Amino acid sequence: MVALHTETLPNGLVLAVEEQPSNAAAAFSLLVPAGATADPEGREGTAAVLERWLWKGAGRYDARGFAEALDDLGVRRGSAAGVEYTTFSAALLPEVLPRALDLFAAMLLAPRLEDATFESARKAVEEELAALEDDPPRKLFVRLRGEVFQSPHRRNVEGRRESLRALTPGEVRAFFARRYRARGAILAVAGGVRREEVRRAVLEAFGCWGGEAPGLPEPVTTEPHAAFWPEATAQVQIGLYYRDVPPDSEFFYPARLAAQVLSGGMASRLFTEVRERRGLVYTVYASPGAFRGFGYLAAYAGTTPERAEETRRVLKAEIERLSEGVSEEELRRAKIRTKSALVMQSESAQARAGGMVRDLFLLGRARSLEEIAAGVEAVDLAALNDFLARHPYREPWEGVLGPEGTR
Repeated sequence: MVALHTETLPNGLVLAVEEQPSNAAAAFSLLVPAGATADPEGREGTAAVLERWLWKGAGRYDARGFAEALDDLGVRRGSAAGVEYTTFSAALLPEVLPRALDLFAAMLLAPRLEDATFESARKAVEEELAALEDDPPRKLFVRLRGEVFQSPHRRNVEGRRESLRALTPGEVRAFFARRYRARGAILAVAGGVRREEVRRAVLEAFGCWGGEAPGLPEPVTTEPHAAFWPEATAQVQIGLYYRDVPPDSEFFYPARLAAQVLSGGMASRLFTEVRERRGLVYTVYASPGAFRGFGYLAAYAGTTPERAEETRRVLKAEIERLSEGVSEEELRRAKIRTKSALVMQSESAQARAGGMVRDLFLLGRARSLEEIAAGVEAVDLAALNDFLARHPYREPWEGVLGPEGTR
C-alpha cells in the first residue's frame, strides 16, 4: 500500500508526495498555470516560447552548463506548454532528488532569459508550428478546438506565425514575472522517497518562491456546428468533439468506461464497426479529455474522399448508439483495460507524478490508484447504461479537413 500526502506549503505551492517503498526510481512533475489561455491577446505562443527559453540557462549556469549539471545527476527531463498550463518533469534516482530540485528551482526562480538566447527559443516554437502542416490529424484538432471554444481555450499552443514574430524578449519576461508564481503552482513527487525528506528538500529549493499567479479563464463554448478546411491531400481527416461530463463529476467513471467501449482496443465498437466490418477507414479512435470544469470526448477517423461522407455518418451513429446501452462483456473488457492501465501507471513513478499533478489541477486533490480502481469497479452495468441513456453523445462539433469538394 503506497502512502499519498498532499499539503499547501507556506508560500502557497501545493506539494503532493506518493511514497512507493518498492520503487527504486523517483520522479517529479511541476505544473505552472501558464499555458495558451494565459497568452496575451495578439501574442499567442508566449507560454510556448517561454517554456523553451527557460532551459537556456539559470543562475550560475549557461544553457550548456545547466544541461551538463542535470546529466551529471542522470536526470531524464522534459517540459511542455499546453492549453491551460506548462509542466516540467524529471525522472531520477531518489538520492539525487534534492540536487535536481535545486536545479529546477534555479530555472524557475532565477532564469537567465537573455536576449542572446531568445531567438533560438522563438524559432523552435515557430518550427513546431510549421510541423503542423506535416501532421494533418493534429492540424485538424487544433482547428476544431478553435471552433469549439469562444474562450482562449480555442488557441493553438504554438500560437500563430504573426504573433510569434511580433514577440519581444521583454514581453516574455513580463509574462514570466506575472505567471510563474508559487501560489497556483503544483509539485508532485512519486517513487522510492520519504515524505519528510522530500518536504525538506522542496522547502530548501522553493521556499523563497513567492507571489500568486492570476486566475485562468473558464471554458466557454460555441454552439455545435460543422466546419470544413480544404486541403490538397489524398486523405480526409474527420474530427468530432462531444461535450462530456467535467472531471469532478460523479459520472466521471461511467464516462471513461464508455470511452473504453468505443475505443479500447481491437474489440472496441469503433474498430470493429467502422474499420473491420465496413472497411471505411485506415484509422479510427475516440479519446476523452478535460480542461478545468469541462470534459469532452474527441473522435477521429482517417479515410478517403470517396468514403468520407459515409465514414462521418457511421462514426456519429456508432457513438450515438451508446445511448442504447452496452453489454456485460463490453463493460468487463473496458474495466480490464482501464485497470491494466492503472497497473502500468503504478510501476512508473513518472506516470504517477504526472497523474497526481493533473488531478490536483483539475480536481483540487490527488487520487490514489486504489481510489481510481475502486471507482472503476463500482460501476455496474445498470449504472453505466443509465448514465448513457441520460447523457447521450449527440450534437457534436464536426470538422473535416480534405480535398476541395469533400463534405
